[in-house]
Amino acid sequence: MKILFATYPMAFHTPGGGEIQLLAYKTALEQKGITVDLMDQWNPNFMSYDVVHFFSCMGGSIHFCNFIKQLGLPLVVSSSLWMTPETRHLYPADEIRAQLALTDMVITNSEMENEALANVLDLPREKFAAVYNGVEDIFFDDKPSASLFRDAHNISGDFILNVANIEPRKNQLNLLKAMESFPDKKLVIIGHVRNQHYYDEIKALTNSEQLYYAGPMDHHSPLLRSAYQACELFCLPSTLETPGLAALEARAQGAKLVVTEEGSTKEYFADTGYYCDFQSVDDIKNKITNCLKNDLYVNSDEKVMNWPDATESLVNIYKKISRRD
Repeated sequence: MKILFATYPMAFHTPGGGEIQLLAYKTALEQKGITVDLMDQWNPNFMSYDVVHFFSCMGGSIHFCNFIKQLGLPLVVSSSLWMTPETRHLYPADEIRAQLALTDMVITNSEMENEALANVLDLPREKFAAVYNGVEDIFFDDKPSASLFRDAHNISGDFILNVANIEPRKNQLNLLKAMESFPDKKLVIIGHVRNQHYYDEIKALTNSEQLYYAGPMDHHSPLLRSAYQACELFCLPSTLETPGLAALEARAQGAKLVVTEEGSTKEYFADTGYYCDFQSVDDIKNKITNCLKNDLYVNSDEKVMNWPDATESLVNIYKKISRRD
């Protein structure tokens, strides 16, 4: 079976969870003997593929998806989208509905996302299938010393870690406001600056002693895994997450979690995580306080798995809709 992966043109300028997911799918599927190519716009060769898998509901994506269906090819779209009746107005919902209506299957990251999108967009529930996000084996197998990150960045005291692109959706501003209640602890942020104005707001808010921006970090770097080992807890109080790959990596490394309650985080982390209201600085502060003073335990309902296990259901979806079947 041959699968073509495609996404919107700017996606890898500042790669985030969706782009990590795309590449992780490719590696895991190739380990299962499936050929996966990344689209070359200069030589797309569409008709040589059994399924086209498009990642994103970014505005304008409908035109590519419509073209694929005009060619008569099976189309899968990974939506990576959390939309509720209250937030529908924030998105080009009619265009997204039209895009997803074209597909043979919409891949989401959770059953909660399936229900939400089918309901809000008034699309058939059977059009949606959940493929849980995974974590690369190295995050389970290799847990480097905390001193590796601390020495590289000259950090000696306690710190809370946030691994995310710096942008309003990741809500670092409210996290920093909550951190004012923990003056003896640093907030360490690892990620790309996706919104310079938002980053400038963050720098203007806090005193330079408490915030440490470590910059972007290669996803496979042992320094990233060491940061998960070194932190007191990992905090991702985003406006939504489905569920946030960095949070899954943090759990695979054994870190305690404070994550947003908006999205599908509870489906993944069950009673292991502490869930905060992203709009409430006080709630973020309180959940950090509770997480710091309680021991970590593992819940058997947690869904933290490697990518080969996570993508088994994706293989079955491809087989079901492949034009060669």
